[in-house]
Amino acid sequence: MKPEILFEDNHLLVINKKAGELAQGDETGDASLIDTLKEFIKKRDKKPGNVYLGLIHRLDRPTSGILMFAKTSKALTRMNEIFKGRDVQKTYWAIVEKKPEKEFERLEHYLKKNPKNNKTTVYTSPTKDAKIAILEYKLKGHLDNYSLVEVDLFTGRSHQIRAQLSFMGHAIKGDLKYGAKRSNPDGSISLHARKISFGHPVTKEIVEITAPPPNEPIWKECLKFED
Repeated sequence: MKPEILFEDNHLLVINKKAGELAQGDETGDASLIDTLKEFIKKRDKKPGNVYLGLIHRLDRPTSGILMFAKTSKALTRMNEIFKGRDVQKTYWAIVEKKPEKEFERLEHYLKKNPKNNKTTVYTSPTKDAKIAILEYKLKGHLDNYSLVEVDLFTGRSHQIRAQLSFMGHAIKGDLKYGAKRSNPDGSISLHARKISFGHPVTKEIVEITAPPPNEPIWKECLKFED
């Protein structure tokens, strides 16, 4: 497997994850990107020993787009601090059912995840064990049956975009878990981690990365809505 590398230096590795790829090992026992990327780097760089690679953030398996890894423990610690301090700007593209009534909206909800069914419930007011979730979405364009929205994420809750957009009546295309009418043929959901901007953990320079969307007709059509 040759990954689609979007950015790499001595400290970081950023790839464009394909929908269906597993970021790190889980109960399925399927091969994870951590393992396959370590093997890729080991062979490419002819490294005799073990390769260090730390996952900086998560991306749901059926989701595509930017996924970041640290190549040193120091970089991982610093990136974790950057993410914890919310000094990261993350933008997603989502193809959703129906056309939002508003061109722009800020959503603030409270989310609680049920580990038994791996599903997040949305509440409109503070609820026991629920965490505040904030995002803003902007309508980019409308297709025949779907709309493209751009989402800026201000909190990183589990299934946050999927749950909040579904709660507003705009399930993400293919996301059966959160109310989509039908599945996508490949089992993906039409949610793509499109852009990220952050201060480099070592050089402190601002790094901005954009991930091309999946090579599919509907995503290609959405590119016409890019600013």
